Amino acid sequence: MLDPRIIREKPELLRQKLQDRGAAFDVDGLLALEAERRRLLGELERLRARKNALSEEIGRRKRAGEDAAALVAEAAGIDPALKGLTEQQQKAQDQFDALLLTVPNLPHGSVPVGDPAAANQEVRRWGTPRHFAFTPRPHWELGEELGILDFERGARLAQTRFAVLTGAGARLERALINFMLDLHTREHGYTEVWPPLLVNAAAMTGTGQLPKFEEELFKTSEEGLYLIPTAEVPLTNLHRGEILPPGTLPKKYTAATPCFRREAGSYGKDVRGLIRQHQFNKVELVWFTEAGQSDEALERLTADAEEALRRLELPYRVVALCTGDLGFASAKTYDLEVLLPGQDGYREISSCSNCEDFQARRAGIRYRPHPKASAEYAHTLNGSGLAIGRTWIALLENFQEADGSVTIPDALRPYLDGQARLAPR
Repeated sequence: MLDPRIIREKPELLRQKLQDRGAAFDVDGLLALEAERRRLLGELERLRARKNALSEEIGRRKRAGEDAAALVAEAAGIDPALKGLTEQQQKAQDQFDALLLTVPNLPHGSVPVGDPAAANQEVRRWGTPRHFAFTPRPHWELGEELGILDFERGARLAQTRFAVLTGAGARLERALINFMLDLHTREHGYTEVWPPLLVNAAAMTGTGQLPKFEEELFKTSEEGLYLIPTAEVPLTNLHRGEILPPGTLPKKYTAATPCFRREAGSYGKDVRGLIRQHQFNKVELVWFTEAGQSDEALERLTADAEEALRRLELPYRVVALCTGDLGFASAKTYDLEVLLPGQDGYREISSCSNCEDFQARRAGIRYRPHPKASAEYAHTLNGSGLAIGRTWIALLENFQEADGSVTIPDALRPYLDGQARLAPR
């Protein structure tokens, strides 16, 4: 949620930043609601002040034995006016709050302006793409030949965009999760969390999934709970409604969870393979920082996610997203894109974002810089460290051999009891 002062004091900045994002938003409507809300609030305060003044004068006159009938009549007439004005003001406030929840975050000043096709900027690359003496194949062919990936049974158990991993495939998934959690908790200082996979609407609203992305979410019919689309939701909401004590920031959390997305807007995209599934595993990284720390924290969080790719010897590139490609809650984002030789290109495997105080305002997450200071809104950051399914894909496609076998990178072998190779059945 944006700071309301930006709306009141910097409307032209708001217009420009939303235009940079390519966001079609009724700024005039928001400004009109803000003006009406404040007008009604002013009238309400003046009317309450008049009633209080009348009450004091009536009391004084009665104590002095003076006539107060006219003032009593005036005070009695204020009550229905107060009731009506209170209802109007609350309605205007509710409309303003509802519209404010649909305004995306404003881009950080360092974010390149433009649309994704032309303005996303590559920041760096790591790793040398392997030269294959044969034509590399996509993971869906390799996985089925290895006997570790089954789309037919996944669809039979649920529907399309579900898959079953069996044997070495399931074990590889679990090994990747354990490898990443160990890296982030033992070497990068994150606290591991096992959160609920179902959360309430307040949690979804706090991180910005609601109301904008309602159609992308799976929801229970009776309890009104939502299956998490990412562990960012429960991790960020760990401190919802709290004031964090001085000296406790930054806080760094990680969690490995299943994630659930309807992919309602992706019809016809990535219909083959594991790239875009309704259910997938992901290791998430979430930071809470003081306001002045979040720019540096984004660089450090991104480096933590990169380290997982480096340990696994997977070539990747870092891309700074432009204003037209930012997520709803993000002020600045780096995408990590891993090389997939079987698909002849790079695909996103992690998005690392600084949301600044946008989520903290929605979720009421504050901190005190020092014991006597007023509470301020924290800054929140999140990123995948990494998406497990896409890492699974990248391993198969980058380490495949001509005979269909797959070599296991050294960093992962301890999690597979030293196994060095997956062989076709």
